[in-house]
Amino acid sequence: MVSWQMRGVGLFTRLVYRRRYATETAGLRTLNRPKGPSAPPKSLACTSSTVNGFTVYQVGDAETAVVYLHGGAYTSEIVEQHWSLIGFIAEQAGCEVHVPIYGLSPEHHGREALDLVSEVIRGLGRPCHLVGDSAGGGLALLAAQANKGRVAGLTMIAPWLDLTMSNPGIDAVEPHDPWLFRAGLRPIADAWTGGLALDDPRLSPIHGDLDGLPPTQILVGTRDITLPDCRLLRDRLPAGTPLTYHEEPGAIHVYPLLPVPEARAGRRAIVAHILGARPSQT
Repeated sequence: MVSWQMRGVGLFTRLVYRRRYATETAGLRTLNRPKGPSAPPKSLACTSSTVNGFTVYQVGDAETAVVYLHGGAYTSEIVEQHWSLIGFIAEQAGCEVHVPIYGLSPEHHGREALDLVSEVIRGLGRPCHLVGDSAGGGLALLAAQANKGRVAGLTMIAPWLDLTMSNPGIDAVEPHDPWLFRAGLRPIADAWTGGLALDDPRLSPIHGDLDGLPPTQILVGTRDITLPDCRLLRDRLPAGTPLTYHEEPGAIHVYPLLPVPEARAGRRAIVAHILGARPSQT
């Protein structure tokens, strides 16, 4: 049963946020709008450092390290909902969470972000767990592919896995997604390439090497245009890759970040995966 809160958030999202991606012109406006602040809320205790010229925040101090990569179509800044999940992970998993504030398009591009995340991972000096939502989920898989042996686990929340968005299964899902639309995402994807092809495996991890990945978790809603590529990744992963895969019926994009009852189970599942436990949901 889909909660009334999920239905309400979906309606609000359709009315307020879908316009950002409804057309190519809208996507260009989203791409070129001024960026907002990225600092964590004052209620969340953090330290910060600089890596490759970019700020990296740290929440908590523990042996278990998590690197969190925020979504926003590679062009929107980290927001309150991300920080809420980051604080939840740090507290409930008893870990330290490192949050690279990677450069956003159109001023920055994908290879630059991957270099930053790889440098953060190497600088930890111990294996870490990668968590990312939406665009950050795609970046998390790219980082896991580029840093095999340094990543102990991988969690992706509705990841953007293919900048081409050419999966034919998207046609059936797109009319039911109240948030995302390919027309507006296409110019944003183009701006992120830095001259590479959209299907280059350094940008679109679904086209990269899927061997040797750590235990992997995917969470996605069924009203989300990332769903077809999440299913494709699920089916392409080698049989030896430990996988926890969950589709939330009726849920919209990045549902564990939203103020809905379904988010609570998703957040608990993320913490369980970080701790090495198997979530009960499948």
